[in-house]
Amino acid sequence: MKKVINTADAPAPIGPYNQAIKADKFIFVSGQIPLHPFTGELVIDDITIATNLVMENIGAILNEAKADFNDIVKTTIFLTDLKDFTEVNEVYGTYFTDKHPARETVQVAALPRGVKIEISVIAIKP
Repeated sequence: MKKVINTADAPAPIGPYNQAIKADKFIFVSGQIPLHPFTGELVIDDITIATNLVMENIGAILNEAKADFNDIVKTTIFLTDLKDFTEVNEVYGTYFTDKHPARETVQVAALPRGVKIEISVIAIKP
């Protein structure tokens, strides 16, 4: 069974997709960019602030699905410049406690709306 997850506390999708889909016990959260859900402002220049906003958007979507960061089993981080990896990693790490999820980080040529970071996650919540 597939359930659509959307919340006003995270940016609305900018294309034909949903913020997340819950399928059985899995929650697949679409890639989140540093877009403020209430003002529509993008964070372009400061990777630390951008990463925090992305993680907060992910948290809002997980909350709507009755899950949290401890339920994440896999993340994918897309960066337009791997030179930002250290700052991203520092912020990212503050959102997890004991058991960190599996992860890959890849550099890409470009991301939507010219942002520097996008993160997608997979969580498990029975």
